[in-house]
Amino acid sequence: MAGKIRFAPSPTGYLHEGHLLSALYVWAAAKKWGLHIHLRIEDHDRGRSRQAYVDGIREDLEWLGFEYDSFSIQSERNEIYQGVLDKLTSQGLIYPCTCSRKQLEAENPKGDTGEIIYQGKCRNLCQNIAEPHSLRFKVTDKVIQWSDYRLGDFAENPAMQCGDFPVKDREGCWTYQFAACVDDLEQEITHIVRGEDIRNSTARQIDLSQAICNAFVKPYNRPLYLHHGLIVDPTGKKLSKRELAHSIRQDKQEGISPEALLGRVLFKAGFQSVSHVTSLQDAIDKISNSF
Repeated sequence: MAGKIRFAPSPTGYLHEGHLLSALYVWAAAKKWGLHIHLRIEDHDRGRSRQAYVDGIREDLEWLGFEYDSFSIQSERNEIYQGVLDKLTSQGLIYPCTCSRKQLEAENPKGDTGEIIYQGKCRNLCQNIAEPHSLRFKVTDKVIQWSDYRLGDFAENPAMQCGDFPVKDREGCWTYQFAACVDDLEQEITHIVRGEDIRNSTARQIDLSQAICNAFVKPYNRPLYLHHGLIVDPTGKKLSKRELAHSIRQDKQEGISPEALLGRVLFKAGFQSVSHVTSLQDAIDKISNSF
């Protein structure tokens, strides 16, 4: 096999059309480049994750015909995350932050995307503090150059995009940025295909991944990145579980066939001029031929 790719939904709701488009891109890339497909359930958000959604993800993928080669779920990997955290802490790269959400909003500037750029207020706190706190990673203040297979070249400085970012939140949950980086390294992911809404996470994830590899004295083999376009709602916003996007499960209950749903998603994503029934293999082929 040429490498490994992952489809990594979070079980905070049922899959919707946006997830289906992302899955099609992942399976299309796997076919194009001969990749092992890994299904990773990213249930790092323990407050919103539900077992019913985990089961629903696997059931919906099976109903649609998607097959994968391996499976993991983040809630079973706490010891791995803790080991990496301990190593980074010993390198002086992790520190506690007592700033509340209200303080973060009030005391830090925001970038063009509205994201808070943390100014490092707590960088010099001692490690052993009793009050509620998150744990932050010290980003490297430098421009990171990286290339996207579809969108081209980027040059971004995480210190200017987000500043030091959390690896563990005030509730003790691992963050997306940290768990995803650890998993991608440990699971030897060579190709990362995901939506454009996650594109601005790339430079900070490269920085964190490089730091992890340096800490463990291992080479960092940067993956190939491909960020795909999104399906949006009538107002132009991306589909979201928080906004109660119509789910695949609802479509299934309403009697739509997998082929009709695939055709509708391809139409909404601009791959077909009309919404006609399409087999999974034809849908994968159509997207694979587009990049």
